[in-house]
Amino acid sequence: MEFKRSQRRTEVDINLTPLIDVVFLLLIFFMVSTTFVRQSQLSLTLPEASAEPADLAPAPIEVLISAEGQYTVNEQQLPDAELDTLLRALAGLTDQLDPAEQPLVITADGAASHQSVVRAMDAAGQLGLTRLSLTTRQPSSE
Repeated sequence: MEFKRSQRRTEVDINLTPLIDVVFLLLIFFMVSTTFVRQSQLSLTLPEASAEPADLAPAPIEVLISAEGQYTVNEQQLPDAELDTLLRALAGLTDQLDPAEQPLVITADGAASHQSVVRAMDAAGQLGLTRLSLTTRQPSSE
């Protein structure tokens, strides 16, 4: 017995109306929630003064650490990389000021050992230098 198959195919269609509604609602939301900053520049004429600016901050002590672990304190290279030598060099520079107020900048080579940097930080801590900063650079975008 042969049955007739109905060749009726239903067409598939996608109703885009809800999608368009959502896109328009998002567009309206972002348009309403965006803040527009209007920048204006004022033309100012600053007053003049004859007084010299006060030197409030003491000059920082700079400790450079080479890739081999050699220390240079304020452009004076130390004869060895021992902690005692570094302590004596830093102590000679901190006699004039309160150690808590004296800034210290440590600049280490990227290939310097971690121990060399920790030794410099340890020497600073033993002398009471608390204003410590490490020098870094921005990564190059290549």
